[in-house]
Amino acid sequence: MCDSTAQAQDYCRDTNGKTVLHSAIEFEHWDLAFQIIYRHESLMDSVDNCGYSPLHVLAEKPTAFRSGIYLSFLDNIIYHFSRIMNKLVDHAKKHESAMNQTSSSRCSAYGYFRRGQAEATPILLAAKNGVLKMVEKILEAFPMTILDADSKENCIALIAVKNQQFHVYEFLLGYNHIVERGFVFNVVDCKFNTALHLAAMPHEYESWLMPTSLLQLQWKVNWYEYVKNSMPRGWSPSENDEGLCPDEIFTRTHGNLLDKSKKWLKSTGDSCSFVAALVATVAFASSATVPGGVNQDSGSPLFQHHLAFRLFAISSLLSLCSSFTSLLIFFTLLTSKYQFKDFSRNLPLSLILGLTSLFVSMVSMLVCFCSGHFRMLDHTLKYVAIPIYALTFFAVTYFSLQKVPSFFVLLKTVFNRVPGRIYQKDSF
Repeated sequence: MCDSTAQAQDYCRDTNGKTVLHSAIEFEHWDLAFQIIYRHESLMDSVDNCGYSPLHVLAEKPTAFRSGIYLSFLDNIIYHFSRIMNKLVDHAKKHESAMNQTSSSRCSAYGYFRRGQAEATPILLAAKNGVLKMVEKILEAFPMTILDADSKENCIALIAVKNQQFHVYEFLLGYNHIVERGFVFNVVDCKFNTALHLAAMPHEYESWLMPTSLLQLQWKVNWYEYVKNSMPRGWSPSENDEGLCPDEIFTRTHGNLLDKSKKWLKSTGDSCSFVAALVATVAFASSATVPGGVNQDSGSPLFQHHLAFRLFAISSLLSLCSSFTSLLIFFTLLTSKYQFKDFSRNLPLSLILGLTSLFVSMVSMLVCFCSGHFRMLDHTLKYVAIPIYALTFFAVTYFSLQKVPSFFVLLKTVFNRVPGRIYQKDSF
């Protein structure tokens, strides 16, 4: 390590002007970054050739708060991330106070980070990448950063909407400090696009995944409606510089996704309807058949007091009812109008109910067959059949448990106002 401030500034940089602190944060070496901050505080003031400070680089690390890893490791990342962030912001606040005291003119708040040539300040980068913790910390230290804008006149609210960072946007909706909420959410960018215009546009890069076009469209519709409902009372959408209102933009840009969703839903509905019809046919035939026959005098089943027969009767009834329910649900899906508003909740919910009913009918049919078949075997063959039954149920349970996380993801997308993001490791 360099011994003096001059040496730290001169020798601890690469050809792009990045210091070792920039690099340590960029490659997520949090312990090393904290040690550099502790030994060479002057590097916190450094900017690279693009005008990026270490806080700029830290604002572009949303993966520090990603889920899907062990909790202890996640806690360790968040702990080091927070320590470095607090150090950088507190250092900026201290220098901002010094600048305000020594400057003869009234310095703009956050001028400390405007000394470089970066197109956006750290809070705008944090909003773009969804680093809510940093947005909260910077707003707490520098309240006037709510008015920051990038080179294209995008303020923090517009950037959050443009990049579909719904948790940041939701936080801004409840933020009431210094400025009026209406002022922030009525601003436009250089092309006269409001937040609702940006919500209607497709995102240039999806860092998150949805498993089907149906859920992608559902996310888009819910996100657009969420932003639309967040607008102040009495607000009416205006046209941008292309003469388009938000509804027109949404309809034009999502027409292809709507067609894909229709095709996928019809294909899924046809396949599942065929399977449901087969299960319903077998279930109806099984419900009309009594294993072992009936008593000729009373007409009651001969094995009605046996556990296997009771399982047969209940499972055959459950399979018949659930298969017919699934068939009816998929019929309603195939005859739907497929409008944008239908993809908000009705169609995804119907799909989940249809798939659940179909799965229940198939499992019930398997139980019905095994319980009826068990009564037909003699005492010796039963010991051979039991391992086969167990192996079959193990296979069904194994493949079902693999899809349980995906099933809960589907439920979450249906019942949340705005579905959470699905990342690569969580996709189906």
